[in-house]
Amino acid sequence: SSGINAEYGGTLKPAENFNPEVDCNLLRAAFSGIGTDEKTLIDVLCKRSIDQRMEITKLYKTMFGKDLVKQVKSETSGNFREVLVSLCNSTPNFLARICRNAIRGAGTSEGALINVLVGGTKQDIAAIKDAYRTKYKKDLESDVAGDTSGSLKHVLVALIQGNRSENGVDHTQAISDAQELYDAGKARWGTNESAFNKILVSRSPKHLKRVFNEYRNIANGEDIETAIKSEMSGDTKDAFLALVRVIKDAELYFAEQLHKSMKGLGTNDDKLIRLLVWRCEIDLDEIKTCFKLVAKGETLEEFISGDCSGDYKRALLTLCG
Repeated sequence: SSGINAEYGGTLKPAENFNPEVDCNLLRAAFSGIGTDEKTLIDVLCKRSIDQRMEITKLYKTMFGKDLVKQVKSETSGNFREVLVSLCNSTPNFLARICRNAIRGAGTSEGALINVLVGGTKQDIAAIKDAYRTKYKKDLESDVAGDTSGSLKHVLVALIQGNRSENGVDHTQAISDAQELYDAGKARWGTNESAFNKILVSRSPKHLKRVFNEYRNIANGEDIETAIKSEMSGDTKDAFLALVRVIKDAELYFAEQLHKSMKGLGTNDDKLIRLLVWRCEIDLDEIKTCFKLVAKGETLEEFISGDCSGDYKRALLTLCG
């Protein structure tokens, strides 16, 4: 489970009476006819849990001597292909692949790194680092450090350490943390980002919620987000805002990110796919509820239906439950 806060439900549940052999035969048949049978691909891959999908990819190779991911890649295209390939990877491999693509692309996609490294739990990050090393024979920390700069680099490298405390609230410490954040940002010219980094990256979520309340008391009712928005800019601002929002309410943060990926002109398909595939078995149920608040009454499904089409749309809607 990967929700940083409470445990919520996913929208994609394990299939009952799961039979991997039957599924492998269905997939093989879907590729064998004239043209690919996309409906079957969706019915199998978008309706099986991660453990079931891993069993299918393993057995597929045993039964047919073919790599399922390679077949999916050669028989499908575009965003639909991206959804299916993402579903055929284990979660750590899937998240490691996002980090790798974010770094390797023309210009780093900082948004993707922030989503994954801020949204991931301690366990997630440890697993991503291992998967990254195994898959790419490279070190995630050095790659991120080599590809980003300044304050953003410091935040991301700090997050990759995965050293967030799991302790409860220390009231005295919370007051001094809040004061330190206030002094680092509001109270003097030029923001001291290292104080933000140290506190926001290393303290436990429970403790930070208390820190944010104490901050409000010190700052005459102003929220820490307001300070970050006025004191910082660009990717650094986005990273610190994401840190604060994930601590306050991870599901609301993911809902806002999904909304951002679709509102306005054009769709950020990479982000949409990344968030849906990642969260559909963790907390997408709760994210859908938050989405409705963010989108002033429109549902996630309505947004997807308006923004996407064809098999791609059908695949995403299936993941939404």
